[in-house]
Amino acid sequence: MKDPDEIPALMDAMGRNARAAAAELAFASAKDKRRAIESAADAIEARRTEIAEANERDLEFGRGKGLSAAMMDRLSLDGARITEIRDGLREVAALDDPVGAVIGEWDRPTGLRIRRVRTPLGVIGVIYESRPNVTADAGALCLKAGNAVILRGGSESFNSSAAIHDCLRDGLRAAGLPVDAIQRVPTRDRTAVGELLKMTEHVDVIVPRGGKGLVGLVQREARVPVFAHLEGICHVYLDASADPEKAVGVVLNSKTRRTGVCGAAECLLVDRAIAGGLGRRVVDELMRAGVEVRAEGLTGSTPATKDDFGREFLDMIMAARVVDGVDGAIAHIREHGSNHTDCIIAENDAAADRFFQRLDSAILMRNASTQFADGGEFGMGAEIGIATGKMHARGPVGVEQLTSFKYLVAGEGTIRA
Repeated sequence: MKDPDEIPALMDAMGRNARAAAAELAFASAKDKRRAIESAADAIEARRTEIAEANERDLEFGRGKGLSAAMMDRLSLDGARITEIRDGLREVAALDDPVGAVIGEWDRPTGLRIRRVRTPLGVIGVIYESRPNVTADAGALCLKAGNAVILRGGSESFNSSAAIHDCLRDGLRAAGLPVDAIQRVPTRDRTAVGELLKMTEHVDVIVPRGGKGLVGLVQREARVPVFAHLEGICHVYLDASADPEKAVGVVLNSKTRRTGVCGAAECLLVDRAIAGGLGRRVVDELMRAGVEVRAEGLTGSTPATKDDFGREFLDMIMAARVVDGVDGAIAHIREHGSNHTDCIIAENDAAADRFFQRLDSAILMRNASTQFADGGEFGMGAEIGIATGKMHARGPVGVEQLTSFKYLVAGEGTIRA
């Protein structure tokens, strides 16, 4: 699609097709949806070579654009990651179907029997950047929850996403479900994003998954409701009661396992009481692992500036600061955090309870890596993103969060006095 003048008509047609598909999916059987996702997983396995070749074209495109090492890592699909995509689809397929599940039921003195049951949201637009696996995760999760989805991946992952999308369509055909249930915007032109954000007639919710620039754009310009987090500014606080071995392992994993994911830790907070002991040891271990530590009150790679706090590096860089106990950590996170994921490393139950009670991040952890901030690790099969707002969905957005509910009310000729 080269002519921008054609994009509004393209997007309108996709929206209409998605709305029609959503009407069918709303009553599709759990068996058919599961078969579609399992068949898509089989197609991923069968098309490994095709997906790898498509990904190599994307990697070449990324190298030409001068993408950072972290961004190239997000884009890359090696054999193990293709296997993860396949297995992730199978995990979603095996989840309980949320549609029609009874959330609550009660009787009224009037004789009415009321049930609140899960129902699909309808049509979901997903806008994401370089990670091509989102194509599979988002497509499968939306389908499992009975929603149609319009996928708009980043220009860097254009070919990989197309190959994965073909597998999802194979699955829909195998199950006899409408192929328009999972559509992908077939152009790199950013005009398509602007069109998708204002398609209130066709789209029920937008989920952006990417960096601050993308999410900020969506939140500013969308006329459709948005599930999103702006940044993943994740903190790890070392309490005076921290177990040294747990502290070293959790901090290193939180920062270095994958630096380009939103659950990567970006700031280390150290109780002043242990700054010269365990705090120093953890900072040394980070630097030994290749992390640039921008520190305040600690000896790191370089002194921190005020701009290093409240910053999402998505790289082998981490801010570090000494604080006055758990209350100092809470105050720092309230000022600089993004309500995504924050962790306390502590053996003291009172300190951990205070951290949990007085912070309102979507995910709070104790003695566990922030890299567990992931729907798959939460047993949701996968996630479409992390929501840090407080309306409807919060934390990992899985199949249940992609549903709404309706009330089913039954009477026996019951009339209101």
